[in-house]
Amino acid sequence: MADPLTPEAMAATHAAAFTQSRPWSAAEFAALLDSPLVFAAGGARCFALVRVIADAAELLTIATGPGHQRQGLARACMADWESVARARGAAELFLEVAADNAPAQALYHACGFAECGRRAGYYRREGAKPADAILMRKGLR
Repeated sequence: MADPLTPEAMAATHAAAFTQSRPWSAAEFAALLDSPLVFAAGGARCFALVRVIADAAELLTIATGPGHQRQGLARACMADWESVARARGAAELFLEVAADNAPAQALYHACGFAECGRRAGYYRREGAKPADAILMRKGLR
């Protein structure tokens, strides 16, 4: 059996992957997934949560469990959510990433995203200086 994607599994993977910020709870994932505008791609080892409104899709979060990183799962998950978003009518994809998260930035650049803005000091870091949010965009047309 594949790794089933439940709100509980998403919360566990998110908590393992996001150690510099507050991970999302199973209840938060469940509430987001209750919306017909939100979908998940991937599996419990690596997943993406995406919202499509009109012709724009936003990556809400993506997480890969630490024991499964550097295996191509995130790149495959990126392709999966892009495909679903396109099928739902998205013409543009958006995401944001912490300026201190070089591996994620490299993934997003490799997937065709480009910086389109910044939010100064957006990500709070306990005991450290806040990190900027880099806003990224990819056109599908």
